[in-house]
Amino acid sequence: MPAFLLEQVLPKTTTCLPYFVREIKRMEKVLHKGFRYDTVPENYVFPPVERQKKLKASNKSIPVIDLAGQTHDEIVNQILEAGKHLGIFQVVNHAMESDVMSEMMRVSKEFFDLPFEERAIHYSEDLYKPVRLFTSTGVHDIVHFWRDCLRMSIYPVEDFKKYWPENPSNLKDAVENYARGLRKLSTTVLGLVAEGLGLDRNYFDGDLSGEPMASHINFYPPCPDPSLTLGLAKHCDPGLITLLLQGNVSGLQILYNDEWIAVDPVPDAIVVNYGHQMEIVSNGMLKGVNHRAITNAE
Repeated sequence: MPAFLLEQVLPKTTTCLPYFVREIKRMEKVLHKGFRYDTVPENYVFPPVERQKKLKASNKSIPVIDLAGQTHDEIVNQILEAGKHLGIFQVVNHAMESDVMSEMMRVSKEFFDLPFEERAIHYSEDLYKPVRLFTSTGVHDIVHFWRDCLRMSIYPVEDFKKYWPENPSNLKDAVENYARGLRKLSTTVLGLVAEGLGLDRNYFDGDLSGEPMASHINFYPPCPDPSLTLGLAKHCDPGLITLLLQGNVSGLQILYNDEWIAVDPVPDAIVVNYGHQMEIVSNGMLKGVNHRAITNAE
């Protein structure tokens, strides 16, 4: 899982007190401190009714859509059908290179493996900072989620690259390559969605999808008792689409007919889910999907 390092030499005077106070406050508000927890802290324990339960067997699977191995019309139809019924699908053969994705995952883990002191310099409660580290949702949660997050504005690259962490040393290059690939893929998917809705392929260009693109690198430390807590609670994303590089760990679940269904990882796949804005724009034809993230012991 991901971390970050900065060494500071402090003078041996009482003027150090504000620094230590700041560091103590940061440590209180960041979950991953470089050690494994023996128990779940009280402020991360959810009421029994909200905790994760063992999934029921389901015959529903998340569609995997091949963007290169079938006809254009077949792809458009599959994307539309996935949106009508589930609001989520996975895409393969999407033209983003495998090494770009694996490098992004690698440097993300390397960031969270860095010493706490280096990661902590990015901690902020300012929702508008282009780069900030936070725990849970970053607001004043009554019960915290078992998650640290590095949020970065990543596109346009030229506007935001200067704010990205300097460590790990190759993070900026990895994020730039990943951001450009994601932007290209999001434009492709939105064009196919527009066609499926009977709109001009460029319908989602401009203001509808013109806001800066942000990346949330979610880090879920090993949890000593996953039955007590959640990585993220049930929610629906606010925008048009979210693109997710899930990695090889199953933790994402969607709510379908009042039952939770696991979104199992597929090698080199990108998960695409629709949000509230897409449901509104499509007059309810495409569903904004409710989803959550669960924890595990590893």
